[in-house]
Amino acid sequence: MFKYALLCVFYITDIKLQYFIIAFEKLMIKFYILISCIFFFTKNTIADNSIIVQSTTSTYNSGFYDYILPIIKAETNITAHVVSVGTGAALKNAANCDADVLIVHAKKRELEFVKKGFGIKRHNLMYNDFIIIGPKENPARINKKDNPITAFTKIYNSKSLFSSRGDESGTHFKEKSLWETANLDPTKFSGEWYRETGSGMGATLNLAAGMRAYTLADRATWINFQNKSDLYIAAEKNKRLFNQYGITMVNPLKCPNVKIINAKIFINWLLSKKGQDTIRKFKIRNQHLFIPNAN
Repeated sequence: MFKYALLCVFYITDIKLQYFIIAFEKLMIKFYILISCIFFFTKNTIADNSIIVQSTTSTYNSGFYDYILPIIKAETNITAHVVSVGTGAALKNAANCDADVLIVHAKKRELEFVKKGFGIKRHNLMYNDFIIIGPKENPARINKKDNPITAFTKIYNSKSLFSSRGDESGTHFKEKSLWETANLDPTKFSGEWYRETGSGMGATLNLAAGMRAYTLADRATWINFQNKSDLYIAAEKNKRLFNQYGITMVNPLKCPNVKIINAKIFINWLLSKKGQDTIRKFKIRNQHLFIPNAN
């Protein structure tokens, strides 16, 4: 009997020992996972100073980011990765949480973005203007002093080739508003004299040069555009051609992945006196591309 009792004690003790070993292993696994999470979080919070900026193509094509991002990096240690698309696509991407910061040029749409809860606050950042570009032979007989409504009406009536962004960008929004003000609908002639490129500003200017067509462009991209060919500024300097750029932080309540601190540092620097002065100093061929006007 004693032998059997002793065997039972050893057996029970062994079972308890096995349970203890199993419990200890599970505890160690949990501890390892916890330490790994803390390490991962700390590493990404401290070391990753990057942000994603959804931006209109005009600021990108003008060379603005090539100029200012290295300065921001040196001043703040923030690395900005720019996604260059039309304003409509940039707003959509930001609403889908694919951004920390938004820089576009369609104020009404930007304010709607904030009102719907996708953005925190929109700030004026800088401005320039739109210009009407055309072939030097000027088939629509546009006078440089013509206001944009008159110029668009002449293009429409003469059925002169017109290259439209057609991409729901800020420039496309402006173009559509000018046609609407003139009470004209060029889309009835889509594929004929009215050509919708669905492309960025640089590509649309290249197509206009190739087709010898008119187009609406932002001045910054035009100044930096290399393939001017026989294109020239057909009409400019009218209040209807004002082009305001805004900057907005994506709402972290909608998008928990937003890097709040990095985004705030980036925005605050651009809105600061130093940031605004840096924007003012950006020139190509001795011409200012953007005029800062933060509140």
